[in-house]
Amino acid sequence: MNEQQLADKIKIWGQELGFQKVGICDVDLSEHEQALQAWLDAGFHGEMDWMARHGMMRARPAELLPGTLRVISVRMNYLPPQAEFAANLANPSQAYISRYALGRDYHKLVRNQLKKLGQKIEQEMGKLGYRPFVDSAPILERPLAQKAGLGWTGKHSLILDQDAGSWFFLGELLVDIPLPVDEPSSNQCGKCKACITSCPTQAIIDDGIVDARRCISYLTIEFDGVIPEQFRRAMGNRIYGCDDCQLVCPWNRFAELTEQSDFHRRETLTKNDLVELFLWDEETFLNKMQGSPIRRIGHIQWLRNLAIAMGNAPYSQTIVDALIKRLGISGLVDEHIHWALQQQQSQLPYSSTQTQRLIRIVEKGLPRDA
Repeated sequence: MNEQQLADKIKIWGQELGFQKVGICDVDLSEHEQALQAWLDAGFHGEMDWMARHGMMRARPAELLPGTLRVISVRMNYLPPQAEFAANLANPSQAYISRYALGRDYHKLVRNQLKKLGQKIEQEMGKLGYRPFVDSAPILERPLAQKAGLGWTGKHSLILDQDAGSWFFLGELLVDIPLPVDEPSSNQCGKCKACITSCPTQAIIDDGIVDARRCISYLTIEFDGVIPEQFRRAMGNRIYGCDDCQLVCPWNRFAELTEQSDFHRRETLTKNDLVELFLWDEETFLNKMQGSPIRRIGHIQWLRNLAIAMGNAPYSQTIVDALIKRLGISGLVDEHIHWALQQQQSQLPYSSTQTQRLIRIVEKGLPRDA
């Protein structure tokens, strides 16, 4: 078959492997290098040192796999049925977890399917140089996706598709064959700024530019230190990621549900009661989060995030007791527990017995059996 026929076949094979859309582009991302460098120079990557470690390699796919001529870009839907966005966000006693993290970790699944696609191409045409990537290498996956026709970069910096919104994962297969390329997608956000105005921490500072240091997804997942107080109230009950910029996007009215049962909400995350999750010990956390992307943040960071959410919840003696019980587990967690206790205390009359006890704990840092 000729190269066009092969490209057509690749798209069919990709859909058979569970990808909703497949596109092909060349490897020239030079037009993005200046913007990437400016973003790094501004420090918008926060403590994600790996974003800057490889310099401009991120915009040069051929440096990742010498001989690469084309990138096959794919997307896979992850929106689960019964996502219950509004119900979770509106109930401050429940934890909100980003929809992408409700099921199994996507990295291995998407990468395995990309590998199968590479093997299928190799079976058809003989020896092939290829390599699959899913958030596993310094590569500008969103500009590649747009160039391959999978969608355009929205003002929230995520890829949007007019037929499917933005609830999907991206992956890339680098190949060394000169396949015909697809037409890039054109931006269709227009004057809409819903994502910008709805960001709880104003992390979207300009069209397509996100200051990660202000982003709740970064703060709860990538950042492992003390979360600045200026962002804690805005975090609300979001303990792992944040979907607000996607929730308000008009294009997500057309979002498609995932066909992968692995991305459905796991049973252990059906209720998400803050206190129940906070009282998991490390062994319970690791066992219940087996195979989940949440597992990689670790138990301490999990408790830190939950402590903030509990501070933002309405006063509850159950919450207070749970927070006090966890005092002493680590300095990082303690700092956020004390802040949470202050928030709980502020909701009570100053004269109440509970308030006086909380003041003693907050001011003196008493042990958990206070």
